[in-house]
Amino acid sequence: MADNARFATPGVNIRLFCSIPMVALSRAVNAKAAMEMLLLGDMVEAQRAYEIGLVNRVVPAAQLDQAVAAMASKIAAKSGPVLAIGKAAFGKQVELGLEAAYDYAATVMTNNMALADAEEGIDAFLGKRQPLWREG
Repeated sequence: MADNARFATPGVNIRLFCSIPMVALSRAVNAKAAMEMLLLGDMVEAQRAYEIGLVNRVVPAAQLDQAVAAMASKIAAKSGPVLAIGKAAFGKQVELGLEAAYDYAATVMTNNMALADAEEGIDAFLGKRQPLWREG
């Protein structure tokens, strides 16, 4: 997030409760921070957004494009199929109870190990070299 950017759920200021944004907000930050934003309708500065976990990083506005491009490049260098497995698994496990989430994650890990990219990743790690992704 750029250091000069701000977020708000300002509906309450015009007699509307931000019920639709509330769904995403309440899953992104703790309940107290979400309710504060929803009840007050105030702008949340970049540093506060970072403190409550609404954003991962705050960078100077002039460096935002460079920071986004650097993060995107790092992600793009990873195995596409592995990232797809991980994103899907993350979304599903957060909806499960703790025991079921661990069971599900174990199944995902087993399936992940069957990918050619997993074999290459392990070989590259052990060989102290960069992996050469074969899939995706």
